[in-house]
Amino acid sequence: MSSHAEPRHAADGLRPRLIPNVRRQGGLVTNAAPTVRAFSAGEWHVYRDLRLRALADSPDAFGSTLAEETARPDAEWARRLASGVDSQMNLPIIAEVDGEPIGLAWGRIDTSDPDVAVLYQMWVAPSHRGAGAGRRLVETVIAWARVRNVSSVDLGVTCGDSPARRLYERAGFKPIGEPQPLRAGSKLAAQPMRLPLKAAAEQGHRASGAARRSS
Repeated sequence: MSSHAEPRHAADGLRPRLIPNVRRQGGLVTNAAPTVRAFSAGEWHVYRDLRLRALADSPDAFGSTLAEETARPDAEWARRLASGVDSQMNLPIIAEVDGEPIGLAWGRIDTSDPDVAVLYQMWVAPSHRGAGAGRRLVETVIAWARVRNVSSVDLGVTCGDSPARRLYERAGFKPIGEPQPLRAGSKLAAQPMRLPLKAAAEQGHRASGAARRSS
């Protein structure tokens, strides 16, 4: 997916594996391998553009709205990404094809519940769906969470039989708890899901965090 080298995230030291994919462009068959790497702090404008594209394309998939995020000044986008890149509790990642940014996701471990990693801001451009980028984003966050030795990865997905829901189910995520409102005032509901990374005996019962949602 990328012609760039794959820098290791400062916190995890992971190098996502590359899996070739054959894609058709203008009638010609070309090798285009979707790749995933960590953002660098200076790529805030790339992160901003992907995030705004995600909110414009899939307004019913996120807790935030395009209007809210568009209003953020550039300095705030830069601070947000820089703080994530510099933190061992965050993993902002980008998906690319031949150097073109086509997706993103963010893994986060909250200091209030350090035994749980959360996957959010997950999105792949419509033109590149079905090529494996979404799976690679999910797998990269899961691998990072394992290195961080958390008990589970949580996420929220808008209720319904959607490609996103099926992607998470194939990765091993299961519904937990009851659906929650997508955002204040929304008629849409989001289903919390969880992927256990440790045996049930090690996890214990953690009711808190069951309603975590993409933001």
